[in-house]
Amino acid sequence: MPAPAPRPADRRITGVLLAGGQGSRMGGVDKGLAELAGRPMAAHVLARLAPQVDEVIINANRNLEIWRAFGHPVFGDDIGGFAGPLAGLHAALSNARHPLVATAPCDSPFLPADLVDRLAGALHAAGAQLAVARAAGRLQPVFCLCRRELAGHLADYLHGGGRGVARWHDTLDVAEAAFDDEAAAFRNINTPEELAEAGRSLNLDGNPAVTDIQQRNPT
Repeated sequence: MPAPAPRPADRRITGVLLAGGQGSRMGGVDKGLAELAGRPMAAHVLARLAPQVDEVIINANRNLEIWRAFGHPVFGDDIGGFAGPLAGLHAALSNARHPLVATAPCDSPFLPADLVDRLAGALHAAGAQLAVARAAGRLQPVFCLCRRELAGHLADYLHGGGRGVARWHDTLDVAEAAFDDEAAAFRNINTPEELAEAGRSLNLDGNPAVTDIQQRNPT
């Protein structure tokens, strides 16, 4: 299969792995470094995200040398106090080389292989500032594609005490990309029990087992 045509410069995309949280429901561990099927959970996410974007950067606030070993630039939050995924997005917008930035959390190892293309299609079709995934009737706000020029707007929101991702989206012109056909791909892992279950359900292709998807999303 021939390689896809390169994107025009004004549509190139930086992908950011959001790994700057405290992992409180995982006992305070650096969640993306927790082992899933023999490798760090973040490695599964990066394997899916990297082919979809023009560069990858990582937002992390702990274990920086370990994160750098993944081979991508690592940036911590500029907003202190583990301010959540928006602080990670702000760091990404401030350090991205490309005009568009796509986000994926480190605890969602089954993310869609066409996530970025579908978000970009929605963004450009609507001329929006940000595109967000919607699956099974719910928005997935940490899976988004936004314009790098929003860095200042987001900084103002954060410095004003804002933290909610969905509430920040409410201040913008947002397009939605439907992923109802891939709802199980947005499954995230928050607890040791969910990590163990994901390891059991992971098949050789790195996808959730079909029976597991059917149990979570019955037709």
